Amino acid sequence: MLGFLRQPLVVTADINLNVVALTGVGLLSRLWRLTYPRAVVFDEVYYGQYISFYMKRIFFLDGSGPPFGHMLLALGEYSSNVPVWSLRLLPALTGAFLVPMAYQIVLELHFSHCAAMGAALLILIENALITQSRLILLESVLIFFNLLSVLSYLKFSNLQKHSPFSLSWWFWLMLTGVACSCAVGVKYMGVFTYLLVLSVAAVHAWHLIGDQTLSNVCVFCHLLARTVAFLVIPILMYLLFFYIHLILLYRSGPHDQIMSSAFQASLDGGLARITRGQPLEVAYGSQVTLRSVFGKPMPCWLHSHQNTYPMIYENGRGSSHQQQVTCYPFKDVNNWWIVKDPGRHQLVVNNPPRPVRHGDIVQLVHGMTTRLLNTHDVAAPLSPHSQEVSCYIDYNISMPAQNLWRLEIVNRESDTDIWKTIMSEVRFVHVNTSAILKLSGAHLPDWGFRQLEVVGEKLSRGFHESMVWNVEEHRYGKSQEQKERELELHSPTQADVSRNLSFMARFSELQWRMLMLRTDDSEHKYSSTPLEWVTLDTNIAYWLHPRTSAQIHLLGNIMIWASASLAMVAYALLFFWYLLRRRRSICDLPEDCWLRWVLAGTLCCGGWAVNYLPFFMMEKTLFLYHYLPALTFQIILLPMVLQHVSDHLCRSQLQRSVFSALVVAWYSSACHVFNTLRPLTYGDTSLPPSELRALRWKDSWDILIRKY
Repeated sequence: MLGFLRQPLVVTADINLNVVALTGVGLLSRLWRLTYPRAVVFDEVYYGQYISFYMKRIFFLDGSGPPFGHMLLALGEYSSNVPVWSLRLLPALTGAFLVPMAYQIVLELHFSHCAAMGAALLILIENALITQSRLILLESVLIFFNLLSVLSYLKFSNLQKHSPFSLSWWFWLMLTGVACSCAVGVKYMGVFTYLLVLSVAAVHAWHLIGDQTLSNVCVFCHLLARTVAFLVIPILMYLLFFYIHLILLYRSGPHDQIMSSAFQASLDGGLARITRGQPLEVAYGSQVTLRSVFGKPMPCWLHSHQNTYPMIYENGRGSSHQQQVTCYPFKDVNNWWIVKDPGRHQLVVNNPPRPVRHGDIVQLVHGMTTRLLNTHDVAAPLSPHSQEVSCYIDYNISMPAQNLWRLEIVNRESDTDIWKTIMSEVRFVHVNTSAILKLSGAHLPDWGFRQLEVVGEKLSRGFHESMVWNVEEHRYGKSQEQKERELELHSPTQADVSRNLSFMARFSELQWRMLMLRTDDSEHKYSSTPLEWVTLDTNIAYWLHPRTSAQIHLLGNIMIWASASLAMVAYALLFFWYLLRRRRSICDLPEDCWLRWVLAGTLCCGGWAVNYLPFFMMEKTLFLYHYLPALTFQIILLPMVLQHVSDHLCRSQLQRSVFSALVVAWYSSACHVFNTLRPLTYGDTSLPPSELRALRWKDSWDILIRKY
């Protein structure tokens, strides 16, 4: 039984020394003097702010992508007392691992070790990749997960031919799904690499279905495993990222106002402190503040004040001269309204309270002025095709009050639903004209104190959030006398019922807000267009030493950038040439070489296209670093094209020798460019003005030169 103890336990390890060496030089190139400079560099200020929010558990919203990348960066704050080094460590490590990963990807595509080594060394000496990975930025993390997803799928695909359903087969299959979800979790651009891998996997699965050597059960198991790995796992992990994000950030913060009242109330402090335990059901006599669900151009509350609309507008149109009703973007006592039963005069809540239900007719009384919300067939001040909304003043003229509104609960579950604080999203439909109370979003002139216009939308063109409101603050009114009521409106709300928002409700809202959040589109000094990236017609000055001329620039190795673009053009021409000849039944390449050539192009050219072309359709400020994920795929393709030319287009040994010599000379020139630009990559050398001017190889490059 214990016979196995008589023999020594032997463990055999297969170590690729090339991978070890490439990992070592990659770490050296990215970790060298990582704490320099100690100053905040370019966008590090934004990521540093987000990390600070994680440390303080304060909720924030970043429209650039899901929270996984920010959470990874925040780990550095926990791991060390030296924040500069620890916060830059993760981007540096992921940037360093790109070097051996490029080597392994080329090997998994069944190209030579020489081509694989070439891809790794090109990644190693690409100046822009080094610069970006040495700072608290997320591009290197995104590229890492992009390449990891491609590498994992290639290893899985190669194992499919020899050992399906083995332990390593399962490992690489599941790692592919995990890497894809992590890429999407870092930045939304990762979804395009995920879709690329998913498309390749779908094509391979289609061929698998047609394999007659496999039984139906076996094919079903293959498809089920791929569905779990490529669909179920990414979805679950994406939800997990947000779940952890929302668990960590439970305190109110500066971005609360973007979110709905229900979301704000789920956070500690802020609105939650004000609304915790408010009465849940809105009743006749309730005192409420009504927040626009739309939240654009800014969050605001239904508001009125004693000022009236001008008799005559600047364009010559007349108004009703009634009391102004606006949407005000700040908390104010004039935001309070009283829900009144049209059949009764009292403005207090009965005991027991009579709740307001979907379809009920109500009047809204402005708390501080006691005038009723009104609309009539008078053009709104800035939206002449809509009705003016006002608080009615009886001027004893032929303009009767029209102040009845029908309450419609948009998110109701049944037609008998009760109007609930925070949770219910409601519309107010004018009984006389069927106009809907709506936030137009236009800023009123100075006579309206630049507040937002509220109108009655006569021609409703379907549902829109600008017509929807929710109760944010709520109390049961107890004072019938106006003086006592005004004191009541100034007092804090009283609480007796609390609410919680489910994770899926919070996730859905946060996801929608992130996708719809528009960043500042103002022109930046170093913003650029996608067309400028390919030819490296732009750069970014990241940092300048306060006393010397030492500086850090995001500036690529122009030899590698140009060669990578030419290699992709060459690949495309060769691919279509071979395709045309194969159509004529002329096969220049053996079938296995052709399939290898197609797969390499699909992953590398496809990886470049899906990470580059979408930027042409984006309405946002773009920078050179957005091109780096696409560039990485181009660089990996370059040595494979060179090997293909050497193996299949060079007809004699002499031609191969000459071509190899040219490749060595070309790589030497790329190393020379890397070394020349090194002071701008690491920023640890102060160059005199003459040398800095010599580095301005293009007129569009902004190399900083001090004037002493």
